[in-house]
Amino acid sequence: MSHQEDLLEQYRDNLLGVFGDPSLVLVSGEGCHVTDANGTRYLDLLAGIAVNALGHAHPAWVRAVSEQAGRLAHISNLFTSPGSIELARRLTEVTGAPEGSHVFFANSGSEANEAAFKLARSHGRAHPDAHGRPRERVIALEHAFHGRTMGSLALTAKEAYRAPFEPLPGGVTHVPATAEALDAALDDTVAAVFVEPVQGEAGVRGLPEGFLARARELTRERGVLLVVDEVQSGMGRTGAWLAATAQLPAGEFPDAVTLAKGLGGGFPVGALLTAGPEVSQLLTAGQHGTTFGGNPLAAAAGLATLETIEAEGLLAGARTVGEHLAVRLRAVPGVVEVRQHGLLLGVDLSQQHADDAVAPRLVAAARSAGFIVNATGPATVRLAPPLIITTAEVDTFADALPGLLEQCRSA
Repeated sequence: MSHQEDLLEQYRDNLLGVFGDPSLVLVSGEGCHVTDANGTRYLDLLAGIAVNALGHAHPAWVRAVSEQAGRLAHISNLFTSPGSIELARRLTEVTGAPEGSHVFFANSGSEANEAAFKLARSHGRAHPDAHGRPRERVIALEHAFHGRTMGSLALTAKEAYRAPFEPLPGGVTHVPATAEALDAALDDTVAAVFVEPVQGEAGVRGLPEGFLARARELTRERGVLLVVDEVQSGMGRTGAWLAATAQLPAGEFPDAVTLAKGLGGGFPVGALLTAGPEVSQLLTAGQHGTTFGGNPLAAAAGLATLETIEAEGLLAGARTVGEHLAVRLRAVPGVVEVRQHGLLLGVDLSQQHADDAVAPRLVAAARSAGFIVNATGPATVRLAPPLIITTAEVDTFADALPGLLEQCRSA
């Protein structure tokens, strides 16, 4: 039994099986590569599912977190720290949030969406319907994924995730991503609309052109909050600080934005950004909180990530390297479609029959060849590499892909 197999056996003996059996035990990383317990090295084209924006062990990130750990790591929400204040200020600055915007720090994307759900409830009570009753309904989109906690799961559309835990918090309606469907659903009982500008778990699918702009118009007309979930698509992943920026007219902004994943560069950090003074007053003292959110260590990680993305020009890099990779992948026989949003890509593969689970087979074949990728469906592979990745590095995967697909077809 190898060292890795022994560790995986210990995993099964000691950890809940909610993730199934892990395929690898990873012990170290550097740049865009990770190494497993047997010493095998892999090109990481997933980055912890869009988390490790700076790759692994980036010197600036390691230095910031190490120095902060040596000074002050945690202080509870009874106090604050300079880093937390500065990270909130920088977030409102880089995202272009309107004056009077504020930030609540959490530990994950699910927690950020839980806070946004409570924000919606508070808005619904502050702005009742025509009969004086609180607006209690929330609209989310078909194919949406907003998290696994009970509130964020209620916002999530996938029945397989929802069914084992029902009844979920009520009042959520899922509609198609069309302006007509949204218009029809937006009566005066609705408090908020939740939207992902790129639906990552659904296979990296962008919204129809013009949908988000129209959603902004409709929600403003009807006094409804527009909440944009940028947990996976934000923090430079699509080549901009927010993916919504490219989908909204100049000067427009959502009422709230949720962030996580790439924000901490590998450290657990989530955030709810509330736009402007009115929305920022909906949650008041004692109505929400968290023990760990935005502590000094988390703030140091977030600030180092933002500063490095700016200093190394990684927004432009995400666009150029992502476009290069998409061009290479579209030329591979067996690739049906590539949806590219910066360095977030969904790759559809040809199937031999309707039930052909080619994507999971490709994930396994790629891993054996030294690449880490992810399947979001039977025929769809997701790529979300570190923002520091180079064209030479992504080319190694593009070069290997024809042979890997041939292995999958003959399996």
